[in-house]
Amino acid sequence: MVKLVAMFTRPDDPAAFDEAYFGTHLPLNDRTPGLRRVEISRVTGAPRGETPWYLMAEMYYDSEDAMRRAFASPEAAEAARNLMSFAKGLVTMFTAEVAGGAEAPGARDPGLPA
Repeated sequence: MVKLVAMFTRPDDPAAFDEAYFGTHLPLNDRTPGLRRVEISRVTGAPRGETPWYLMAEMYYDSEDAMRRAFASPEAAEAARNLMSFAKGLVTMFTAEVAGGAEAPGARDPGLPA
């Protein structure tokens, strides 16, 4: 599995950004073929000092090939045009291969089966 990660710095008008991002961009982005999962995280701080980040989006695909095909689609092109209409200069993107993952020990709800 691979993902496209988009990191957004704090916009001048967070309310307007959120309206454009959540109200218009995400519904467009959700139509991208091959997109398996989207996780959006609102950045709340850093272990030390300030963080320039406001929001992080992770968009998951089955493979590098699937992600590249998705990027070439008209749906992704429309979502990208929309994103640049309000987030140009605020977003940094990179791709990553998911190397693994596991719940931290003790993180599982004790009322749920293992």
